[in-house]
Amino acid sequence: MDYNNLLNKIKEYRKKAEKFNPEKPEQIEEFRILFLGRKGILNELFSEFKKISPEGKKETGRLLNELKLYVSKKIERLKNEKEELKTDHKTYTDLTLPSSHIKLGSRHPISIVRNEIIEIFSRLGFYVSEGPEIEDDWHVFSALNFPEEHPARDMQDTFFLEQNPDILLRTHTSSVQVRVMETEKPPLRTISPGRVFRSEAISARSHCIFHQVEGLYIDKNVSFSDLKQTLIYFAREMFGKDTEIRLRPSFFPFTEPSGELDISCNCRGKGCNLCKYTGWLEILGCGMVDPNVLSSCGIDNEIFTGFAFGMGIERIALLKYNIKDIRLYFENDIRFIKQFTSAY
Repeated sequence: MDYNNLLNKIKEYRKKAEKFNPEKPEQIEEFRILFLGRKGILNELFSEFKKISPEGKKETGRLLNELKLYVSKKIERLKNEKEELKTDHKTYTDLTLPSSHIKLGSRHPISIVRNEIIEIFSRLGFYVSEGPEIEDDWHVFSALNFPEEHPARDMQDTFFLEQNPDILLRTHTSSVQVRVMETEKPPLRTISPGRVFRSEAISARSHCIFHQVEGLYIDKNVSFSDLKQTLIYFAREMFGKDTEIRLRPSFFPFTEPSGELDISCNCRGKGCNLCKYTGWLEILGCGMVDPNVLSSCGIDNEIFTGFAFGMGIERIALLKYNIKDIRLYFENDIRFIKQFTSAY
């Protein structure tokens, strides 16, 4: 075979190998097969190399080996570069790329109602106060005029700690109000939202964990009329401007006189399953702070009077959204939670 013809072929294939610049990983494998495959270019050139005269073999053999070495190294380098690109893609984020669409979540209905209650009372000058969920007997019961034989102190109704019977999970956020009265001077106008615990069977209408908001207002010359107007304002802001209220006499150890507040049902007295055909829905308990409670917390009951109220957030949400089962709040079912949207 003509020696010069083989040299020209080798140089031509060298240029072709140098120009090769793959865009896809599979093109590298195609390039390898083209040059190094069993029926590839290099095998073909080596077959021709055997046929040339001995005087041309030295130069031709050198160029052939250089071409084979160049192609092999280029294939190895290209494969390494592609692997690095894959690794970089997994490890690093290109901040210049457009972001993928992220679905916004929604607030839990308890959080929505809690925030709405806080916002309503903040318009009346009430500030938020918080306290510990693990409390002592004094702040939960004794300071609030609970007698020693009161059933709320029974282990069947309250979660006491076995190591220390004086320590318990709070049964209401009134304990926070006691702490406020002990540490701050009147006038006081505060609400205490938080989680509370009671030893109750879990059912559609009750749970061992729930949330409360309790309110307290103490100042000179505070009357039951102030309490009534405050609750009217809250009821109409929460449930609508046409909402009517009804106060019924009741009893709580820490208030005297005491009452239960009902709001008018949406059925407007026609009767429905929600109001049990009475036309009214109970939403909270309230009353004037008992003078003994004021004295226990270091407030002069001859100078100051006050009112207090407390409501379950779950119950307010049940009525507001017409939810049938309180257990839904604690099951974390996204199908339930995503139904609720609010500005709060």
